[in-house]
Amino acid sequence: MDVQILQLLEGARDARGLTVIIDVFRAFSTACYAYGKDAAKIIPVGNIEKAYQLKKENPKFILMGEREEKKPTGFDFGNSPSLLSSANLSGKTIVHTTSSGTQGIEAALRADEVITGSFVNASAIVQYIRNQNPETVSLVCMGYACEYPTDEDTLCAEYIKNELLGHDNDFARMKKIIRRGSGKRFFEPENQEWAPSNDFELCLQRDIFDFILKVKNEGSINYLQKVRVAEKTNTITQ
Repeated sequence: MDVQILQLLEGARDARGLTVIIDVFRAFSTACYAYGKDAAKIIPVGNIEKAYQLKKENPKFILMGEREEKKPTGFDFGNSPSLLSSANLSGKTIVHTTSSGTQGIEAALRADEVITGSFVNASAIVQYIRNQNPETVSLVCMGYACEYPTDEDTLCAEYIKNELLGHDNDFARMKKIIRRGSGKRFFEPENQEWAPSNDFELCLQRDIFDFILKVKNEGSINYLQKVRVAEKTNTITQ
């Protein structure tokens, strides 16, 4: 198995094989939490105007996401797992647009298969890749607004790669690096309305979900399919 780590939109465009689009802070952590609250479907889109159009055509859809990390006008939720804590998402369809993760999904056109990446379901991701046993795995770190690499995405890619190749991981050390680096913005008082400090902890809880999110296509629309992966077996349930 050839496992490569790529960065930003260029990396997503170059990705081949089974591709993991990684956005820890916060798109694909938030998406897992939304499915954990029994959302019916998540539709990831890159263009915010497309999100507004889908809402106009389907008034019952929920809009979730960010631009410059803040909740856009007219959206129901920002891109924050903390702010979903009291939300009733059961049976809801969510349109999700972000500055990094959802952009990567749309750019990964040469990949054989695309799943999302985060720490909250890292073991399920690793097990799913082992079950599929692809020749090539592309781990794409989407970084901050697709502009520059970030600690959390790069370290998440390294974590997954190490697990796949049987190398040791020091998650506690990784978490400290993230806290001192790109994660420190979650602890700045002026950011708490849109980047609450609890998001840091929620996004860095390892393996609290036993499913992966796989990009599927329905007509001209992508959606994230929740696929549960049984630990240490080859069993996959949908």
